[in-house]
Amino acid sequence: MKIHTYSLGQMLANCYLIENGVGCLVIDPGDSADFILGEVQKMRLKCLGLFATHGHFDHIMAVGELQLSINVAFYINEKDLFLVERLNETAKYFLGYDPGILPPQKVEFLTSNNLLLDTFNFKILHTPGHTPGSCCFYFEKEKMIFTGDTLFKEGIGRYDHSYSDKEMLFKSLKTLFKLPENTKIYPGHGESSTISKEWGDYV
Repeated sequence: MKIHTYSLGQMLANCYLIENGVGCLVIDPGDSADFILGEVQKMRLKCLGLFATHGHFDHIMAVGELQLSINVAFYINEKDLFLVERLNETAKYFLGYDPGILPPQKVEFLTSNNLLLDTFNFKILHTPGHTPGSCCFYFEKEKMIFTGDTLFKEGIGRYDHSYSDKEMLFKSLKTLFKLPENTKIYPGHGESSTISKEWGDYV
């Protein structure tokens, strides 16, 4: 299994393309739909799904446009649906212009469970706090986790939004810090890290 990392858009959100040589998953397709599609086509992969760690615009802007070319579902926790519904409004506020985002289609709601797509087998961990529906994708066999904006290298997600919850975020961090120390962290922004390196004052 290979991980391709792209920092996209003005917010430099990390988009991850996980592939096994035949199929792929795209986690947090935040911007540059043409670029992401080009990467999938260049590697001759079949995209099996578009996944969001949470509903902030900088992590899902490219979903609707990608779905015009790739007929796959968009997976997100239902508790972040309200953020998807105000996608253009939020993007315009932060970017300073109306990006005219195509809304995601064929939405499937994530639940805290195991998910198996082709050879991709991973656990969906509901980690609320940064947003109500924030999720992490834990590949236990591969010892890696995609943490979105819940946990970064040398940092944690914001909890000053009106819908954020500091107490829930710290509870979610405690859950993550119970994972094996050598678990590699792929965050929503910035460089990768490991659980052992991020253990600190958050628990």
